Amino acid sequence: MPTFCRHNHLIQNCPICSREQAIELRPIVSSSAPRSSLPRTPSSSTSSSSRGSRSRGGGASTGAGVRVRRLERGDDDGFHSGLAPGLRSSVDAQRLAEEIAFAQTRLQVLASDPPGLYAEVADAGVELEERLWLAFLIAYFCPLEGADPFQAIREVRTAWASGEMPELEGVQTGPRTAHEPGRGTRTIEAYRAWAGRAGSQAAALTGESAWTPERRFARVFERMAFPGWPRAARFDLLVTLGRLGAIDLHPGALELGANNNVTVAAKRALGIGDPMLLERRATNLAQATGVDLGALDLAFGNWERGQRVRLGLDPELEPDENVLGTVTHALGL
Repeated sequence: MPTFCRHNHLIQNCPICSREQAIELRPIVSSSAPRSSLPRTPSSSTSSSSRGSRSRGGGASTGAGVRVRRLERGDDDGFHSGLAPGLRSSVDAQRLAEEIAFAQTRLQVLASDPPGLYAEVADAGVELEERLWLAFLIAYFCPLEGADPFQAIREVRTAWASGEMPELEGVQTGPRTAHEPGRGTRTIEAYRAWAGRAGSQAAALTGESAWTPERRFARVFERMAFPGWPRAARFDLLVTLGRLGAIDLHPGALELGANNNVTVAAKRALGIGDPMLLERRATNLAQATGVDLGALDLAFGNWERGQRVRLGLDPELEPDENVLGTVTHALGL
């Protein structure tokens, strides 16, 4: 019977698992047909295609819209962890541990002492619809990286009750923004229309009163999938609302999928591509390291980006040492 590895290859064909289990790689099989010594003559369609590519790009073309990015990885130093089976470098594992600890620290700060405009979202004395609208604007534009992360959002924010759209001309946005200048206000209008169909933002974000916080998170996340509102912004909005006490929401899954850097990072670190197994391994990682599952969203995103996005936190704030110690110990560092 053929044996398949965790990468969905025959084990003798997988360069990673064959090395781990000391199995000799299957040699590359070439055709037994005799080679012709005559030069190959390209077909007319191939020739015209090649000439077209050379004339347009002056050389080999990778195709319209294709962007190739080389991932920087630490050297394979024999590192292995059952919680992150995709990692073979202790450098990569240490960097992931630091990003997990930072993301968990951010959630703790949001719950205990929210900075900037987050404090207004958490203020129960402010009308709920205005708090929810502000939370949406924060997630949509994304806080800047710097001493005053919320400056740009303060400049363009409007009141929910006014019905006015934010002024988008020249607006500054953060690294995880959902705003695309070419779309104008269409995504914001879609959010307002979505809330209007439910009667209010609170009704749309709460759904059924009998739902658990985990089910509410999953259902609202699914229902908010309108154009121009990507996974990262949706996920962060719902996590933030839950941590700030505005709506009873808690993620029961990372909602991974499609082409985004969080999903790519999860696949790399957790060593699996199947969505169900990927979510299961993410849950196991969160439980073993003692962090909220929602923290892995920012952690994976920052780890894949190679640069820490702080999402409104003080630039000087470092990961909680106790959290970092727990995470590094769980990963076997």
